[in-house]
Amino acid sequence: MRASLPVAFLLSALLSGCAFKGEIPPSTHILQSGPFKVDPALLGQPSAARPVPPTTAAIVAPPPVTTSPVSDAPIKLDAIGLRTQRSVYFDVNKANIKADYEPALRAHARYLAEHRQARVRIEGNADERGTTEHNQRLGLNRAKNVQSTLLAHGATKQQVSIKTLGASNPRKLGHDEESWAENRRSDVVYEREE
Repeated sequence: MRASLPVAFLLSALLSGCAFKGEIPPSTHILQSGPFKVDPALLGQPSAARPVPPTTAAIVAPPPVTTSPVSDAPIKLDAIGLRTQRSVYFDVNKANIKADYEPALRAHARYLAEHRQARVRIEGNADERGTTEHNQRLGLNRAKNVQSTLLAHGATKQQVSIKTLGASNPRKLGHDEESWAENRRSDVVYEREE
């Protein structure tokens, strides 16, 4: 029943929007014509400045949207990306690795395979909910799964150690879903790089 209420609300909002008979003003957000094009920023590449269409009225820019790295951050696979893409995020009470993080973990494993002196420590974390024992076990399982993925893609057992921190190392303090989502992670910590 609880899940059907938001769906019903969303459906009614969509239907009411479709029933609108007035004139829809042209969008000022679409600046391209022709075939579909993807902004390079969506692919993790620098984007060129877009031309601003001439207008007679002043347009007020919307407030900036803040996003969590959990959902919107593009995964970069270059050398700099290896330095910034070092966290793997998990669902509530889950330790399975989402497909979104496989490319970054393969890149880390490739780096480790090419640099046999490099060493990493995988630190498994959990959010504050649950008992200390549960969070320690969950953090350990998350770290083990990241370790297994790295080993499967070329890293050696001597290069990858694991550690569970449970809920003791929150990245974001708070008692809300945004904070909890940020804290449900495993971090790839380079102890030695080449």
